Amino acid sequence: MPQTSGLTLQETAALTRRITRLSVGVALALSLIKLAAWLASGSVAMLASLADSGLDVIAALAAYFAVRYAAEPPDREHRYGHGKAEAFASLVQAGLVFASAALVGREAVERILHPQPITHQGWSMAVMVVSIAMTAGLILAQTRVLRRASSVAVTGDRLHYVADLASNLIAFVGIGASALLTSAVPDAVGGLAVTALLVWGAVKVFRASSLELMDHELTDEARRRIAVLMKEDPRVRDVHQLRTRASGPYIHVQMHADLDPSLSLVEAHAVMVAAERRVLKAFPTADIIIHPDPRGHAEAHGGAFSEHHESHALETTQGR
Repeated sequence: MPQTSGLTLQETAALTRRITRLSVGVALALSLIKLAAWLASGSVAMLASLADSGLDVIAALAAYFAVRYAAEPPDREHRYGHGKAEAFASLVQAGLVFASAALVGREAVERILHPQPITHQGWSMAVMVVSIAMTAGLILAQTRVLRRASSVAVTGDRLHYVADLASNLIAFVGIGASALLTSAVPDAVGGLAVTALLVWGAVKVFRASSLELMDHELTDEARRRIAVLMKEDPRVRDVHQLRTRASGPYIHVQMHADLDPSLSLVEAHAVMVAAERRVLKAFPTADIIIHPDPRGHAEAHGGAFSEHHESHALETTQGR
């Protein structure tokens, strides 16, 4: 969900561009290193890690282009901006991880049924150490970015690398156990464990991107914050029909605000502009629409999303 750090759209875009560029570089480097190690050793655990890193190159590229397109300003055909490009990129990432899991799982089962000797275990384990260090460093950098700026594409990419880190650790243990026991079975079992981790990570990425594509509400904390900011001016008596959604680096907020009916149109407009500025200070990438109502004199709003469907929104704004 969008952060309330006060970053502008330009600052958020700069952060996500840098971290996705780093992600592509790490994925390419790890893929090349693991390819050489797998060709030398024939390890299925190494193949599992290689397959994951190879697909991470594609996933990282998808995130790289998505965050740039998502930050583009609204145009004639996309009046709400291009933010959901990030969610679509995350769906691609989830699909690639599922494919990787299927391929690795099949190879692991094949090696359990028909074991093959593993060679050059020492080199393979050295590659895993390098991979673990590089992956951990990237995850740390991504975590720092996500603490400051929200991005479902970067979040999905980070989940990939968390799964990678776990898979690298498992591959390291599997290769080491196979070397000590002179058996290929521990290596293949490690491949199955990596498969399970990949599926788990893909499900989490898919869920996060689906929530954004389905216009899931912001957190209750964020919604309460918006309502509190609106009502800092006592002339704003209440807020109802508050609706929010995330779209990449943007959030969209719309609501109805109860005002003193004695206010003139000019005064009511000034109150709404001031309230909007308060919300924008906390949520700089927000697109805000406020409908003023004369308190006690407004009729219930109808339509597809009429007020009687808004009980949850009302409870949230009242600080339940």
